[in-house]
Amino acid sequence: MTAPEQTIEVAGRKVRRLGFGAMRIMGAPDPLALMRRVVELGVEFIDTADIYGDGESERLIAEALHPYPRQVLIATKGGFIPGKLQPGQRMLPADGRPERLKRVCEESLRRLRLERIDLYQLHTPDPAVPFADSMGALIELRDEGKIAHIGLSNIGRGHIQEALELTPIASVQNRFNHTDRASERVLELCAARGIAFLPWGPLQTGADAPLEALAAETGARPSQVALAWLLGRSPVMLPIPGTSQIAHLEENVAAASLRLTEAQLGRLASA
Repeated sequence: MTAPEQTIEVAGRKVRRLGFGAMRIMGAPDPLALMRRVVELGVEFIDTADIYGDGESERLIAEALHPYPRQVLIATKGGFIPGKLQPGQRMLPADGRPERLKRVCEESLRRLRLERIDLYQLHTPDPAVPFADSMGALIELRDEGKIAHIGLSNIGRGHIQEALELTPIASVQNRFNHTDRASERVLELCAARGIAFLPWGPLQTGADAPLEALAAETGARPSQVALAWLLGRSPVMLPIPGTSQIAHLEENVAAASLRLTEAQLGRLASA
């Protein structure tokens, strides 16, 4: 089989195809050591958001890594209202008003100690705000030099098509893993348009017999097989597994070296 490409172009940069999602670093025994280990292991794409710890994830990333190594691309997001999920809630409430998106982007710039954010993503569309208005705010931020590239998160194909009528889109970040492939058609559109696809929640919880069987076959952990499957699934895939543990981080990064055969990939695809 042909080995998956080891790098991907996103936001005008080539980065290694296994990134890091910084949602959980606040729970790490030593968040600064964790983030420094991320870079030591060769991870070049770090994804965070303003709601992760109400800005604490961004602050910790800056404290650990600023001034940032030249090869590291920091991406962040805005569009949700910080808080805790209430019983029955699947997502936090959205706020995609242009004035608020501009304000929270400025706050992210300060916390990250950046003059320009390489990739700034609309964290979710706001049903109470016209999508074009939210996009307009990000376009203005880019035109002002505060962000370099625009990404989208938690969106459908229609959002991508509407956004592309207004501006280039560098990335899409939707939930996607071996047991949740609801965004399959979104991934297909991203592949057709050359848009990087950042699967959040790439390491699903719960038993997964096909992954466990392949893990036993390859001598890897099921989580590593899950990441290797994503990397083999599409060349636009850029998984961003997160963790609060250095040992788990090292396991995840090692998954980039796991090569699954076409037959193994096919077994997982049809499972």
